[in-house]
Amino acid sequence: MEVDLLKTMLRDMLLARAFEERAAQEYAQGNIAGFLHLYPGEEAIAVGVLRAAEPADYIVSTYREHVHALVRGIPPGVVMAELFGKKDGCSGGMGGSMHLFDRERRFMGGYAIVGETFPVATGIGYAVAMRRLPEAVICFFGDGAVNQGTFHESLNMAALWKLPVLFVCENNHYQIGTEIHRHSAVAEVWKRACGYRIPAKRIDGMDVLAVHEATVAALEQIRAGNGPQLLECETYRFRGHSMADPGSYRPKVELQAFEDNEDPVKIAIAETVAAYPTGEQIAAAGSGNIERLSGHLQQSELLTAAQLEAMRKEVAEVVEEAVHFAARSPEPAMEDAQAALDCNRHDEVLI
Repeated sequence: MEVDLLKTMLRDMLLARAFEERAAQEYAQGNIAGFLHLYPGEEAIAVGVLRAAEPADYIVSTYREHVHALVRGIPPGVVMAELFGKKDGCSGGMGGSMHLFDRERRFMGGYAIVGETFPVATGIGYAVAMRRLPEAVICFFGDGAVNQGTFHESLNMAALWKLPVLFVCENNHYQIGTEIHRHSAVAEVWKRACGYRIPAKRIDGMDVLAVHEATVAALEQIRAGNGPQLLECETYRFRGHSMADPGSYRPKVELQAFEDNEDPVKIAIAETVAAYPTGEQIAAAGSGNIERLSGHLQQSELLTAAQLEAMRKEVAEVVEEAVHFAARSPEPAMEDAQAALDCNRHDEVLI
C-alpha cells in the first residue's frame, strides 16, 4: 500500500476518534440534543471502505454515520454544526446526528430506521444500472438490520438485476443491547448472502488494511458488471448503543479485551510508527525469521513518534475549530423549515 494512503487512513482514524469523543462531551454539556450514536472502535470500517471508493460512488449510511461523513470529505465543522442543530450544518440543522446529507459528495444520508438503507441503496443502484454508469453504491448497515424484511427483499432484487451495490455489514455483535447469537438464528451474516448468490466475505473489521483490501477487490467485481457483493466486517463498539445507553449488558472483561488488543486506532499506529527491535528480540526470533523481521521493519519505518504526535495535535486543533464553528453558527429559522418543506411539495394541500 502507498505510504501516503496509509498515513491518510491513520489520520482519518485519529480524527474520527477525537471527533466522536468530543461529541460525547458536547452532548453531556447540552450542546447536542436528541439521540447520539458514536463510533469509537469501528473506525477501521468507515476508513477502509471509503478510502477505496471513488468520488462518483454513492454512500448510504445508518444513524451511526458521523465518521462516514468525515471520511467522505464533509468538513468537521459542518458535521459538528449539524449535531448542534445549527444552520451551517450539512442538513441545515434540521437533520441532526442521524440525518447527515451531502448531495455534492454523493453522501445520500444517514437513516434512523433500522433496515432503511437497503431499499434506498437498491434504488440508487437500479438508477445507476439503467444509465450504465461506472459507479457503485456502498450500503452500510449493522448486524441488527439483517432480520428486517428489507434486507432480504433488497438483496434479492440486487442479485436478480446485478445491481452495482456493495453491502457492508458493520457487525459490532450487539443489536442495541442484544448479542447477535441471541437475535439471529444465523449469526454469520455473510452466509445469508449465499441464498441470493451474492459473493460474500467475512473480514476483520478492526484491521483497516484488511478492510481496504477486501473493499478494493469487491468494488472491482462490481465495476466489472458482476453484480452486488457483501462484506461482513466484525468489529466492536467501545461505547453503548447511544449516549443514553451505559452498555452495562456487556461483560467488562469483554470490553477491556477489545480495547486492549483490538483497538483499530492502536493497530493502525502500530503499522506506521517505526519499531526497532532490541538485540535480544532479534536473537530470540532466530535466523529463520530474519526475512520476516526485515520485512516488518520496512513496513513499519513509515512514521516517527514525533510525526505521530504532530498528527494528533493537528487533529485536536481541527476538532476544536469544528466545535467553535458549530457554536458560532446561527439557529435555523422557521423560514428555513418552510423552504425545506416546499422543495418537496407540488400541488399537495396539507390539512
